[in-house]
Amino acid sequence: MSSETMRAVSEDSIAEDRGYRDSLTKIEPYGVEHIPDVERHGKPRSQFFLWFAAGMNFPIVVLGFSATYFGLPFWAAVLAIFLAGVISSAGMGYLSAMGVRLGVPQQMQGRGPLGFIGNLFPVAYVNVFAGIGWAAVTVILGGKAIALLTDIPFWVSSLILMGIQLAVAVIGYNLIHFLQRILSFVLVIGFVFITVVAAANGHIVNEVNTAAEGFNGVGGWIVFFGWFFSFIVAWMPFASDYSRYLPNTPGNRRGAGWATMLGNSVTMIWMGVLGTVLGSAATATDSIGALKEIMGPWAPIGLGIVALSSFTQNFLNVYGGAISIQTMGIPVKRHIGVVIICVASYIVALWGQEGFNEGFTAFLNLTAYCIAPYVAVLVCDYLFGGRRTERGLRELFDKTRKFEWGFVAWAAGVLLSSPFWMSAIYTGPIAKALPQLGDLSYYVGALVAVIVYFATYRLRRLSGRDQLDRDPAAQTL
Repeated sequence: MSSETMRAVSEDSIAEDRGYRDSLTKIEPYGVEHIPDVERHGKPRSQFFLWFAAGMNFPIVVLGFSATYFGLPFWAAVLAIFLAGVISSAGMGYLSAMGVRLGVPQQMQGRGPLGFIGNLFPVAYVNVFAGIGWAAVTVILGGKAIALLTDIPFWVSSLILMGIQLAVAVIGYNLIHFLQRILSFVLVIGFVFITVVAAANGHIVNEVNTAAEGFNGVGGWIVFFGWFFSFIVAWMPFASDYSRYLPNTPGNRRGAGWATMLGNSVTMIWMGVLGTVLGSAATATDSIGALKEIMGPWAPIGLGIVALSSFTQNFLNVYGGAISIQTMGIPVKRHIGVVIICVASYIVALWGQEGFNEGFTAFLNLTAYCIAPYVAVLVCDYLFGGRRTERGLRELFDKTRKFEWGFVAWAAGVLLSSPFWMSAIYTGPIAKALPQLGDLSYYVGALVAVIVYFATYRLRRLSGRDQLDRDPAAQTL
């Protein structure tokens, strides 16, 4: 695999040594390129701190707060949160291990089974909704917390938050990991304090509330479960982005997988249960107002913690959004992509600050509807498509492969799951006719994508290229 051949088909699929290593002040010089062995560094435990800090964030509390909307008793809400957290976090762990092995961002891996043009459709969606949208969601929550705490106008508080997040994400991977580790310890103290105060001032409701606005029996529980499940699903196109610098060894792959799973699941369960307690104890109709009410005289501390926690997600949101821009083939440096994402997110935050709760859950649904089948195709390709070979890696950077069968599998998963969609924006005919089934879209979409993948992956490739070597002995990466 000569460097001359690689340059002919790629945008640096084998990148040279740029002396980045573990520097905290140097702007990260790599974007979507394959990370060379000489630049591989770090320990698997870094994945725990990264995702643990990202999970100690108020959007998950918002989801738990919605348990009262469905009239769920406390035990049923906790069961849904626990199952969704463990199952979805296991998937995140596997995707993180893929990043260690392949050394490229998650969305770049999609070019393999979908082709360059085929991959643009889901990545463009992920870029708009998961990069810009998630950054806006977190800025809205953090900005509102600062506005309540200081009486600073929302447009100023959110601008301050976005400016700090931009500076960190521009510098990149190493600084993000460093700050996430520090914020993990700081936010643990803060959220333990919030949890203790909420437990002391709140109460647990263990009875079904059939008069609740969103009561729908088991269907409500399924939707509630799906919101937590889809929260982690929305992170999945970015899992490999933060593990791709780790040295590629079996121990690091296993370690990164377990660390990612634990980091996500622990905070998902903790923050979700905290939100459920807030929702059952407060009279306020929005989660930030409920926090202020429950915290009482301690409200300034609680709101300050929420504002601080906004950084832990948005470092990842804007960084991942910039990777999305590069994956689409737009010729900008990674740090320029960060600026684009931050500016767009700030504008969306100003526009979407009112009516936040309903818009947040609708946005979460639509993101997961497209991501679930996408991730299913990526994992199938990684396991069965010969991707763990040198030629399989090289193909990720070959833009002349426009479409592959994986695109058909992804599109089929999205289209055939649409009758099951259940959101404020669109409800499919099956979901409308059988609301007691809840929202089954994520699972239907992933299952359809897997079925279509296996029905087509041995056919002649749409790009006309020869099949990759799927022999286990050939998987040398």
